[in-house]
Amino acid sequence: MSEPPTVPTQHYTADYFKRWNYADRGLGKYSMYWFARRYYAALVKRYAPPGGRLLEMGCGLGHLLGLLQDDFASVGIDLIDYSVEQTRLNAPKAEAYQMSADDLSAFESGAFSAVVALHLVEHLPDPEGTIRQVNRLLQPGGLFLFATPHPDYALRRFKDRENDAIGKDKTHINVHPPRQWRAWCEANGFTMLKHFGDGLWDVPYLPLVPKAVQFALFGIPALAQVMTRTTFTPLSLGVNQIGIARKVAED
Repeated sequence: MSEPPTVPTQHYTADYFKRWNYADRGLGKYSMYWFARRYYAALVKRYAPPGGRLLEMGCGLGHLLGLLQDDFASVGIDLIDYSVEQTRLNAPKAEAYQMSADDLSAFESGAFSAVVALHLVEHLPDPEGTIRQVNRLLQPGGLFLFATPHPDYALRRFKDRENDAIGKDKTHINVHPPRQWRAWCEANGFTMLKHFGDGLWDVPYLPLVPKAVQFALFGIPALAQVMTRTTFTPLSLGVNQIGIARKVAED
């Protein structure tokens, strides 16, 4: 058995939010980030059992929990102390703790009706182990929503894989194709309800064509999915893959 990849903990400081993908995107109102958080919040409200407790692993700046804190008793965890501080500011009704998603033993079995992991699982040394723990934390019928890079999406052949949105973040130590995430979920007590892409937003892909034109061309389907709060984008047409899984109810 191969050794798990080393976690680059030296990057998990407040500086993480000034580097890589965070450095390239706006976080303000009507930004791609702003729309995405509202989209994920809508998915949680649609697929999670109503009420109950919700855990976000890798809560980042806390904006998603800020959108969900009135609908769920919300808890956020993150390895970065700055994230915990920001989550307490942006989601004041939520609990926030500095801890790793590698070890969720602090939470009781069946404590949550929903667990969310947006761009978290690719940072873990043992993603399947965490998925197994998530199943333990969830009530029967509970929701597991995750988003993670798709290493083989359709247009990545036109990108520099070392410096595109996926490759440039050196904390991405476990990037896997959709079949692997589906297999891990299904092997650990989940059924996949939806597994789809988030769009081809990492432009440019084509030489000579202006970046703004490419973003309009390739980004419109992704925007339509977000605005309509639907899940129609094929996996092959997503820089990231989004999984909506439900814990199998006990017999």
